[in-house]
Amino acid sequence: MQAFNAARGADTPDEIWMVEHPRVFTLGLAGRREHVLAAGDIPVVQTDRGGQVTYHGPGQAVGYVLLDLRRSGLGVKQLVHRLEQAAIEVLAQSGLAGERMAGRPGVYVRGEKIAAVGLRIARGCSYHGLALNVDVALEPFSRIDPCGYPGLVSTSMAALGVRDSISAVQQRLARALERQFAPAPVAA
Repeated sequence: MQAFNAARGADTPDEIWMVEHPRVFTLGLAGRREHVLAAGDIPVVQTDRGGQVTYHGPGQAVGYVLLDLRRSGLGVKQLVHRLEQAAIEVLAQSGLAGERMAGRPGVYVRGEKIAAVGLRIARGCSYHGLALNVDVALEPFSRIDPCGYPGLVSTSMAALGVRDSISAVQQRLARALERQFAPAPVAA
């Protein structure tokens, strides 16, 4: 992502990357080690995104958005809102009511965090993005203060009764992200 952004020019098309990570805790630029309570056998990696600490692992749909914000006319708050909206749409397609919580980026179902947002803006372009818990192991979240909030409970689509495969959710999330970041039609 860093290399892509560093090499992109004014005409480089935006990209969305869908990935699934091995087990890892990531600390954002402001991440404080005291929010990692018991890493155990899971590596802790410092990243250049914003935010505190989160867990990534198999069964989590991660969408990285590499967007030229200047070209799109988006600000950071709009970008975060659209990432959250993509997750809310995917959850709704599975019968789950995702919602935002004031002052806490991400998406929640019944007060439990199901999707995290972490971004980096460099040279007017974004990278990193959104992680949606599909059928990810939830135990590792108990080893951290998710997003720096002690006691914050994380959940997943599977824990809420949705049995969709990770690949099906990744495809729906990619389409939702594409809808959120498609260029506006030009008026004739």
